[in-house]
Amino acid sequence: MKINAFADVSLRAVMVLASAPEGTLLTTQAVADAVGTPYNHVSKAMVRLRSLGLIDVERGRLGGSRLNEAGRQATVGQLLRHLDSRQDPAECQSPNHDCPLITECALRHAMNRAREAFYRELDTVVISSLPHARQMNPVFQTIGLRPEFRSPATLP
Repeated sequence: MKINAFADVSLRAVMVLASAPEGTLLTTQAVADAVGTPYNHVSKAMVRLRSLGLIDVERGRLGGSRLNEAGRQATVGQLLRHLDSRQDPAECQSPNHDCPLITECALRHAMNRAREAFYRELDTVVISSLPHARQMNPVFQTIGLRPEFRSPATLP
């Protein structure tokens, strides 16, 4: 299955926030630079992550975002369920409205079951456990943070 671009940006933003040194607030611009995505796209993702209750935001000159406890425990499957904007994985639309076969379509039901199986498999993957030092230290250097990444497995 393929995830949409918005979900991809959101997952990358959560990974960056998850691996930031404890107590560090990251600006949306810093997250955008870290994930190599335009500010406007990351800004929309951060707003959505906040509305989902996964990040805390502090306003002001010294403000920024940080992953909260709910965000640290979130799984890839949970997040994708909230971010997947496609109502119909089979795209059962024609230029002249709906497909005439849409009522009682077995393909559509099979595609929905496959999508849910995809999410269930990703429900076992906690997003904050994904980043690792070799991956994140160069990223943090590009946004001006010292490479102090500690793997979630090594945290007390």
